[in-house]
Amino acid sequence: MERENATSLEDFILLGLFPDYRHPSILISIILLIYLIAVVGNATLVLLIWVESRLHTPMYFLLSQLSLIDLVYVSSTVPKMTINFFSGSRTISRVGCGTQMFFCLMLADAECILLTLMAYDRYVAVCNPLRYPTIMSSRICLQMAVGSWIGGVLNSLAQTVYTMHFPTCEKREISHFLCEMPAILMLSCEDTSVYLKVVMVLSTVFIIVLLSLITVPTFVSSSLSSE
Repeated sequence: MERENATSLEDFILLGLFPDYRHPSILISIILLIYLIAVVGNATLVLLIWVESRLHTPMYFLLSQLSLIDLVYVSSTVPKMTINFFSGSRTISRVGCGTQMFFCLMLADAECILLTLMAYDRYVAVCNPLRYPTIMSSRICLQMAVGSWIGGVLNSLAQTVYTMHFPTCEKREISHFLCEMPAILMLSCEDTSVYLKVVMVLSTVFIIVLLSLITVPTFVSSSLSSE
């Protein structure tokens, strides 16, 4: 009994999406509908690309990886939110919270990296069409996909482990339907403002660099294709 009570003290409480909303069942129904559409759409796309040999090209391979990331992304948050709503429980364990945070960060990073690589694929296809099969070989495409996942895992693992090592105070209420880094840091008994600022600066730089790497090749390839 004492062990169960000690474990429950480590749980977080997810207040949910719009906790003061008068008709949460309507909101949940809309979210579930969007979730089902996203799951069916992305799963169908991945399956079609996998079974159709004519779609076994670098562009469609990378597109299937993007759909896979989106599929796992929505599945890392919506099911837990739905279970909490229908069960009447709003708790999530510390391990579950860290796991959810890890997947959210990993998939977001992996998607950003993959979009950058897809912009490079388009650039090569337009600017070097004759060398495209050689440059974008099956091995290179596989390395791109693996690199996206590994980059997301490493960055997410470092941030999740460091964030979750902070001790939390008695108040464990998270004003969200998922465990996100800023919300967890706000519950810490220690001063995490410096760490939060560093994360925000690095995240901003990361997004700006990737956005530049996406925009420049896309602009160049679009200009050349229109000529």
